[in-house]
Amino acid sequence: MEKFKKIGTDIPGLFVIEPKVHKDPRGFFLEFYVKREFERFGLTAEFVQDNHSRSMKGVLRGLHFQTRHAQGKLVRVTRGAVWDVAVDIRKGSPTYGRHYGVELTEDNKRLFYIPVGFAHGFLTLSEVAELQYKVTDYYDAESDAGIIWNDEDLGIPWPFEKGEISEPQLSKKDKNLPRLRDYDSPFRFDPKASD
Repeated sequence: MEKFKKIGTDIPGLFVIEPKVHKDPRGFFLEFYVKREFERFGLTAEFVQDNHSRSMKGVLRGLHFQTRHAQGKLVRVTRGAVWDVAVDIRKGSPTYGRHYGVELTEDNKRLFYIPVGFAHGFLTLSEVAELQYKVTDYYDAESDAGIIWNDEDLGIPWPFEKGEISEPQLSKKDKNLPRLRDYDSPFRFDPKASD
């Protein structure tokens, strides 16, 4: 029996994973990361750090990435619900500037794999959400960067109606990020690495 199901997207290298969940009257059990299983999907990156964030309803974090210490991310929600988005910012990519969004919840237990070369963000839909994610490089404040969440060229349909949110709560930094067209992305598309 397969422990994981890979759900492809229309953006090379980006995919969703559904783990097999074992439920009974006592609760549930699942494996959310098994290296050899993920290698079958082509996910061979080494994860070096685990992060955990908590956000209140209406908080929008993003769209973030690191430049010199670029991070691939394996994201999941362990409490509540978020709308999670990745934007392809790899120069030369056939899907440059395109986004993909997925609802991650404590109930659906989906994981979202976001490789290096993507900007990442999420909107909290529930009263509280806890997001946990593995990353492929260490946090480096000096190479922290981002793209503005409401860049009209990206056209991300943030689902404010799902969380009964009219305006997102943003950090000062996130309010002042550039548009993608005004940013010279350091990332390049590698077809071999995106199969």
